[in-house]
Amino acid sequence: METQNPTKFTILMYPWLAHAHISSFLQLAKKLSANNFHIYFCSTPINILSIRKQLQGTPNYSSSIKILEIHLPSSPDFPPHFHTTKNAPLNLRSKLYRGFQMSMDGFSGILSSVKPDLLLYDVLQHWAVKLASSMGIPAVHFSTTGAASNSFFFHFSIKKLEYHSRLFPYPGMYLRGHEWKSLSVDASHVANDTSREDYGGDFAESKDICLIKSCRAIEGKYIDYLSVLFQKKVLPVGQLVTRSGDEENDAEIMEWLSDKVQFSTLFISFGSENSLSKHQMEETAKGLELCDVNFLWVVRSPVGETMKMEEEMPEGFLRRTRERGMIVQRWVPQDKILAHKSVGAFMSHCGMSSTLETACFGVPVIALPLKLDQYLNARLLVEAGVAAEAEKDENGNWRREAIADAIKRVFSEKKGEKSMRFAAAELSEKMEREDEDAIMAEAAEQLRRICLKHKQNGT
Repeated sequence: METQNPTKFTILMYPWLAHAHISSFLQLAKKLSANNFHIYFCSTPINILSIRKQLQGTPNYSSSIKILEIHLPSSPDFPPHFHTTKNAPLNLRSKLYRGFQMSMDGFSGILSSVKPDLLLYDVLQHWAVKLASSMGIPAVHFSTTGAASNSFFFHFSIKKLEYHSRLFPYPGMYLRGHEWKSLSVDASHVANDTSREDYGGDFAESKDICLIKSCRAIEGKYIDYLSVLFQKKVLPVGQLVTRSGDEENDAEIMEWLSDKVQFSTLFISFGSENSLSKHQMEETAKGLELCDVNFLWVVRSPVGETMKMEEEMPEGFLRRTRERGMIVQRWVPQDKILAHKSVGAFMSHCGMSSTLETACFGVPVIALPLKLDQYLNARLLVEAGVAAEAEKDENGNWRREAIADAIKRVFSEKKGEKSMRFAAAELSEKMEREDEDAIMAEAAEQLRRICLKHKQNGT
């Protein structure tokens, strides 16, 4: 540190309106507040309800993290309840993207009122960077997606190359044909400023440095390559794992797990905002029936719907698997489940938060990515030797045989072979050896230098 009692600078955060983004920004806010920053955290009222809940029981943050409301344009078919990806149906996602960008006037007022020393911005926010710049406020990008996926896509964008996996310098990262098509469909729901021609703008516009939710133990070479691509330092800030509190309804799950033999149970969850199609549900269920493992399966209904398991699962599945399976249709304490001794693997969509969390807890993965960066996060885990991917058919459809095969590969313990469980434990130990306090202190010091330069320039 340059001084023993550095000036307390203020940072304004405005994450994208998705749970994983908000949660990651909030964990970073806590870390930065512990490094002598005052944080203004901006989001829509519906998201603020959950943000305040996450801050409950931690009074030390009440003075260092201040929550600010911002309002998106509302209409009868787009009420404030939908101003979060968790509640917005798919047919309203494009309206949510547009509404986020149309919050410019409200955000401009917040910038003028708060006058932060620095803006920490997310994706889809080129307009926010321009607003901050017009007021002389430096802006730094914080990416909640990993270095492997970012470097893969930015490599092609910056070098103006046609998308072809063989042109990427690290062969462990690639996409299949149906995944490229899926990306095109996903991109069609996003605002125009995220087009391929503008890809990488979030990093390119960042002042001096970029922050990324990652750690060198698993993404070191990709973090370095990102720094080369953008010719600025990309600093990892660690896993930022969210620790769940003690909830009364957790007891049933934890007691069920405690009755199972060590490493005998497969935990299945596809994220806080993803729901599976009926075909995907059926293929997963049939794949489970081809394997002799216990399973704890978290099933999420599409927004605005309530699924009946008897109708969604193959006929007789619930009866046939009742002795070894548990299905829940609500939020669960993922960190506690992954840390439980009976959990031997995690079937995951491979969102970045889940990718880092499972690696942190040393649990091998059955990878079934659904969209976007998840395909490359899955390859990252496979490359590290801690995951088996259940490959889909050429059209991207799930196959029960592939799911069963991936489960068996993870749970098998062949004599003389290095098991995925052993490799996952090694990766976890490697991550633990990284000094997260020192990593965060370096990031905080770099941010402090930018803030100090801003103050000295008198802008």
